[in-house]
Amino acid sequence: MKKISLAIVLITLSLGGTAIANVPDSIVKAVADTTRPKDDRDVDALRLPAETIAFAGVKRGMVVGELYPCGGYFSRMLSDVVGPKGKIYGLETTRWKGCLPADEKMAAEPGRANVTVGGFGFGEFTLPEKVDLFWITQNYHDLHIKDYGDVDMAAFNKHVFDSLKSGGVYFILDHQANPGTGEDQIKALHRIEKAQIIREVKAAGFRLVAEGDFLHRESDDHTKSIFDPSVKGHTDQYALKFVKP
Repeated sequence: MKKISLAIVLITLSLGGTAIANVPDSIVKAVADTTRPKDDRDVDALRLPAETIAFAGVKRGMVVGELYPCGGYFSRMLSDVVGPKGKIYGLETTRWKGCLPADEKMAAEPGRANVTVGGFGFGEFTLPEKVDLFWITQNYHDLHIKDYGDVDMAAFNKHVFDSLKSGGVYFILDHQANPGTGEDQIKALHRIEKAQIIREVKAAGFRLVAEGDFLHRESDDHTKSIFDPSVKGHTDQYALKFVKP
């Protein structure tokens, strides 16, 4: 990873309008890595990866299971943060054409020896060992869309629970929906209500320990699809951090 002035990094990362606070240097450097694809770096000001990774609590040496990396926007940064003694398991679906080949290309890049990717049926995954962190960004709602696959969410979340070490973290970030949003609306809008995720995940035995509002956007219209040009890239999002007791 190329070296870059910390002052320049902080200026760059503050462009999204949210102040950087208590973000470890390892995360700042991972985000500032100029070997990351330009298309990825161009959306950092909207996606706030430094805040996201810091909120999830990613540290050196961690073993992470990442659901649906689809090209590795976060995978590259997670790989840098956990370092050579850590591991990233990319858990990709074969349902979305192009995602697994993009993941494999990313994992083959120089310096990505700690990244392993595998393809699975939609809503399915296996891990070779228990992990410290299970990571889902902007894809939990997809597990509710039956056009992709009929996923038993109670069984899925229990599988995540069983895949984590004691004290392990289940991190979810997704697009906010209005109260009472049903399955048909989740499909149409690609949004899910925060309260619904909390109910489902806590039912699997997890304890909610933190909620992040660094991607909260008052201007977002929750009645519009996340792909609507008027809100695309600027949706109201929430971050949730659960722990396995």
